Amino acid sequence: MAMSGVQFKVMPDGVEVDLEALKVTINSKIEEMDGIPSSVEEQPIAFGLKALIFSFAYPEEKDVDQVNNAVNEVENVSSSEMIDYRRALG
Repeated sequence: MAMSGVQFKVMPDGVEVDLEALKVTINSKIEEMDGIPSSVEEQPIAFGLKALIFSFAYPEEKDVDQVNNAVNEVENVSSSEMIDYRRALG
């Protein structure tokens, strides 16, 4: 099974959102959909608001848009978008 490297940028609803809990919830969603989480980075936006950048491996034959739809349904997520998709060499 060939894997690809994917990055999603997730914006929380506001500065009051518990980012640690959000990281756990979204990584669980990624794993449920056969993804393999590798890292999460916090990216400062403005006025204390931080975006979360999720990096994970995902099977090439699966539609990564399904992960995006699942992440957008998570409570306290304002939006998510795929910012990088790379095929893994193998």
